Amino acid sequence: MHFVIAGKNMEVTPGLKSAVEEKIGKLERYFSKDTEIHVTMSVEKERHKIEVTIPVKGSIIRSEQVSNDMYVSIDLVEEIIEKQLKKYKNKIIDKAQDRAAFNREYVERDYADDDEIKIVRSKRFGIKPMYPEDACVQMELLGHNFYVFRNAETDEVNVVYKRKGNTYGLIEPDN
Repeated sequence: MHFVIAGKNMEVTPGLKSAVEEKIGKLERYFSKDTEIHVTMSVEKERHKIEVTIPVKGSIIRSEQVSNDMYVSIDLVEEIIEKQLKKYKNKIIDKAQDRAAFNREYVERDYADDDEIKIVRSKRFGIKPMYPEDACVQMELLGHNFYVFRNAETDEVNVVYKRKGNTYGLIEPDN
């Protein structure tokens, strides 16, 4: 595995670099030797954040963890990625359509699928055209953190969502 380690608002010390390579290097048993792992570490106030992105053909495996200590964040992100790999093994490999991106032992091993995705509720509702700003107001009135609506300007289905810092995002289809 090849690590691409970067620091944002911080210097990546040799100790942090070796901790990342040691801890996340444990994931080597899942991937082929030429897999590239992108790691970005940042510090804002007391928040030590690590983002790990592992691109594999047709898919991206990603996790982001925040704690008050970077070494704790490194431990957490490794655990989360390993859980993702075990939980979604079949879906990841089917989607990637290239088993060569993964270690043979990982591909052939079965993992318990205890947390199978189950849709337990379905809703139907009429979508009336509105502007994104109106959709944000409607979302707030409902107390939700996202809202699906038909954009009055483009006549396409869009989603507004609540972001950190009391801001909003808009998801539009890419045609």
